[in-house]
Amino acid sequence: MSEKAPRKTRRTYTSDFKQQIIDLYRNGKRKCDIIREYDIASSLLDKWIIQAESSGSFKEKDNRTPEQEELIRLQKKLKVLEMENDILKPSGADLRTKVNVIKVNIHKYSVSAMCRVLQVNRSTYYYEASKNRNESELESAIVDIFKASRNNYGTRKIKKELADRDIISSRRRIGRIMKQEGLVSSYTTAQFHPQKDTCNESKVENVVDRHFNEQSYRNVVVSDLTYVRVGMSWHYICVLVDLFNREIIGYSSGRRKTAALVKQAFMSVKENLGDINIFHTDRGNEFKNQMIDETLEVFDIQRSLSHKGCPYDNAVAEATFKIIKTEFVKNQTFASLYQLQLELADYVNWFNNRRIHSSLEYQTPVQYRMNTLKKVV
Repeated sequence: MSEKAPRKTRRTYTSDFKQQIIDLYRNGKRKCDIIREYDIASSLLDKWIIQAESSGSFKEKDNRTPEQEELIRLQKKLKVLEMENDILKPSGADLRTKVNVIKVNIHKYSVSAMCRVLQVNRSTYYYEASKNRNESELESAIVDIFKASRNNYGTRKIKKELADRDIISSRRRIGRIMKQEGLVSSYTTAQFHPQKDTCNESKVENVVDRHFNEQSYRNVVVSDLTYVRVGMSWHYICVLVDLFNREIIGYSSGRRKTAALVKQAFMSVKENLGDINIFHTDRGNEFKNQMIDETLEVFDIQRSLSHKGCPYDNAVAEATFKIIKTEFVKNQTFASLYQLQLELADYVNWFNNRRIHSSLEYQTPVQYRMNTLKKVV
C-alpha cells in the first residue's frame, strides 16, 4: 500500500506577530511588500487591519457576526459568478483567444480556475504565455524584482530572479531596462568607512582562522556591531550570523554598545544555543568580557577572536554589515528605538527569507538551509 503524502502544516500566527505586522503597516510599510515578504495572504492582512481598527482584538469571536459570515458567503458566490460571466463567453474560441482571456483577467482570478472553466491545461497556458511575453512584461518583472529587493539588486541577481520566473534575459538587456526605468542599485554609490574600535589584549586564539566556507550547520557563528541614527543620537545594532548559510539567527538594537546588547542578540535566537560550537568576533571589548564569557560557558560554546587589527579575520561579519549599512541603515533616521527594533525585525525577515545571495548559489539563507539539510537527512 502506497504511503499517503504528508499533509501541509497550517500556519498559525501569534497575537504579538499580528501586532508587529499592524505596526509595520501603520508606520508606512506598503501592503504589497508585507504580503510578499511575510508570505501572508492579502485577505488575511486586510482582516487583521480591520480587527485592529475596530475591536483591537485578533480573536475571531471578538470580530465576526452572523451577518458578516453571510456577507462573506455571498461575496464569494458573486465573485464566482463574475468570473464565469467574464470568461465563459469566449469558451468556444481558439487556443490563442483563450490564452489572451486568461492573461487579461489574471489580476482578478486564479489561473487554475480560469483554465478549468475554459478547459485549457495550465502547462499549455504557461507555454503559450511565455512565447508571447513582450518587452513591457519584461520591464514590469524587472521593476517588480528591483522594488522587492528594496532597491538593492543589480543585473546579476535580477537575472537569476527572472530565471526563477521562467524569463530568460541577458544582463545587458536588464541593464538597459534598468537605466531606462531609472533603477539605480544602492550598491552603485560610494560607501562610508566603518569606525575603528579599541580592542582588548585577550590571549584567546583565532580558532576559525578565516575558514569561512563549507562550515556545517551552527558550527560557527560570527558577530559584529554597527551604529545607526535614532533621533538626534546614535544607537547600535548587533547581529549573529551562521557561517553555514549566512543566516542572521539573532539580532538586537539599543542605546549602548555593550555586552548586554550582545547577550540580548543571543537571547533572540529561536533555536537551542547549545547547538552552536564556536562564537567568533573581533576584539571589541563588548565581545570579550565576563558577561559574554559566562553566557558562552553555560551553553558550552567555544570562543574565537580575530587577530589584533585584522578585519579580514572576521570578513563575513564585516561583509554582512556592509550589506546592512547599504540596504537598511544608509540615509535612514529612525524616530525612536521602537521604530528601529520594528524595522530591524522586518529587515532580518526579508534578509533571511527573501534576499538571494550569490555565495549560496542565488538562494536565500533559509532556502539553502532547508535544501542542504534535506540532502543530509
